[in-house]
Amino acid sequence: MTTSFARAIGQLGDPAILRVLAKSILATLVIFAALFALLWIALDSVIEGWIASYADNDYSDTIATALAVIIGVIAGWLLFRIVALAVIQFFADEIVLAVERKHYPDAALTARDLPFSESLRDSLRGVGRALLVNLAVMPIAAILLVTGIGTFLLFWFVNAWLLGRELQDLAWARHREPGQAPKGQTMPVPGPIRFLLGGAVAGLLAVPFINLLAPVVGAATATHLVHSRASRSSDAA
Repeated sequence: MTTSFARAIGQLGDPAILRVLAKSILATLVIFAALFALLWIALDSVIEGWIASYADNDYSDTIATALAVIIGVIAGWLLFRIVALAVIQFFADEIVLAVERKHYPDAALTARDLPFSESLRDSLRGVGRALLVNLAVMPIAAILLVTGIGTFLLFWFVNAWLLGRELQDLAWARHREPGQAPKGQTMPVPGPIRFLLGGAVAGLLAVPFINLLAPVVGAATATHLVHSRASRSSDAA
C-alpha cells in the first residue's frame, strides 16, 4: 500500500496525469459552480417573494447569497467526494493507462478501452451507491454531532469502505469483460487493503486544495495495487 501510494504521488508530474488532473479539477469546479448558481436562483426566488410581503426594501439578493454560501459550504463538504469520484470515472481510463504504460507495459497492451456507455453506467452506479449510503448514515451522524469528532469519523469510515471498492474497480475495469471477473477472481485487492486505500483517499478529500488531487492519486494507487497483486498471483502460480 505504501509503495503503491508513493509511486502514484511520484507520477503526478507525468504530462498524461497532469492533463487528466486539469480536466477533472475543471469539471468538478464547473459542476459545483453550476449547483451553486441553481441554489442561489432558487433561494432568491423564494426569499424575494417572502420579503416583498413583509418589507418595502428588497434584500433578497443579499440574503440569498449569504444562505447560498452557508448551504453551499456544508453541501460541498458532504458532496465533494461523491462529485469528484463521479468525475474521475470518466477520466479513469487515461490515469490507469498512464500508470500501466510506465510501470506495467504488458498489461497496457492487453487492456480494453472502456466505451462511454460503460463509463457512464459505472459512474452513475457509484454515485447512487455513495448517495444512498451517506444518506442512510445521516441520522447517526446528526446524533454524533455532540461528540465533536464522531460525525467526521463516521463519514470517514463509510467513505473509506465505499472509495476503496470504487477505486479498485476503476483500475480493474480495463482488464475484465463487462460484468465478469477476470480469471475467476472475485476481487483483485483484499478487503483490508481496499479499506486502507479508501481511508487514505477519504482523508485527503477532507483537506482543502489537496482534495482536488485525491481522486487522481487514488486511481493511480489502485492501479498499482491491482497489478502488484496480479503479479504476485502469477509468480505464485
